[in-house]
Order: sequence, then C-alpha cells, then structure tokens
Amino acid sequence: MTVVIDYGAGNVGSVLKAIAYLGYPAEIAGSAKLLAGADKIILPGQGHFGAMMGELGRRGMIEPLREALGRGTPYLGICLGLQALYESSEEAPAVAGLGWLAGTVRRFTGPGKVPQVGWNQLEIRGGSRLLEGVANGSFVYYCHSYYAPVTAETAALTDYGGPYAAAVERGALWAVQFHPEKSGEVGLRVLQNFLAS
Repeated sequence: MTVVIDYGAGNVGSVLKAIAYLGYPAEIAGSAKLLAGADKIILPGQGHFGAMMGELGRRGMIEPLREALGRGTPYLGICLGLQALYESSEEAPAVAGLGWLAGTVRRFTGPGKVPQVGWNQLEIRGGSRLLEGVANGSFVYYCHSYYAPVTAETAALTDYGGPYAAAVERGALWAVQFHPEKSGEVGLRVLQNFLAS
C-alpha cells in the first residue's frame, strides 16, 4: 500500500485525488503506525521547513521514516518533501533535515520574485526512471522560495536566477521540487512512474 504522510500542512488532498485518478490505492498516515508496513511512501510537503520537521517529530515520524528509507522503501518527496531529504535549510538553520542527501537548501536571491509561483521548464538529465516519458523542456508547476543544489543525484533541473534541483533520484529515493498533482499530464506521468515502480 502507498502511504501519503499527513503532518497537517501538506497538499494531501490533491495528491490523493491524483493517485485515485491513476487507479492506485493509498492511505493517509498521520502518525508513524503505517510507515513500517508501507510499500511506498509519499511526503507532500508545503509551508515552512522547520514547522514541517517539527510536526513530523511531534508525531514520532522522523525515525520510522528514516528506517523505511534505510530499508529501501520507495519514497517520493514533493516540494518540502524534497527539501526534507537534505541536511539543512536556510529557512530554519537550527533544524536538521533527514540527511539522506548532502547539502543545504537555500533561499532564492536572484532577480526573480520570491516565491517562484507558476510554470517553469525541466531540463532532464538522462536515465531517470521517475521522469521516463516526460519530454525535456516540459513545463511543471512550482510554488517555493527555497531550492536544493544541483548534485550527482539531480535527475532534472530548472533555472530561476540560476539552476537548482527540480528532481532528484537515488535508488528508490525520488523527489521533485514541483507539484506533480498540479502539473497536468506531465505531473500525472511522474506520479504514474513512481506508483508503477
């Protein structure tokens, strides 16, 4: 069963509707109980990095989530769910991320408006299973003020005053900065790729 983590502020409803539209079952997890038996985990994050990590901690979900990732349970992070994978974020410097990916999430400082809200293009690197069937240059929907660095795990990048990680992929660990549940057919293809993996 696919488990969608609900920590009280993520875009859970829209993600569940998209999953149902694609014909897959899913359950909401508001506590750690369902994480141990999950076949796949989706973390649709939204809001403030520190508030999200704090709420996951209050619900006792951080260590079970780390354990699930350590077992190789397929994971899809969305927006803050991507940023949570890194060591830290400038949005809450004293709050540790999950630390599965090296680096710090940083705030946009370029000429564009912050947050970046709207559609932007993907520059896809070769070999991504998450983005299989997605055309290079496809537009996806963003709403964020902070971004992850481009590293070896970056499966696609987007430029907004400079390049940043639009999607990351390492083994069963997949995540996107954009919102697939709001990105039309492209976003549905990304979700389909994860759910069918």
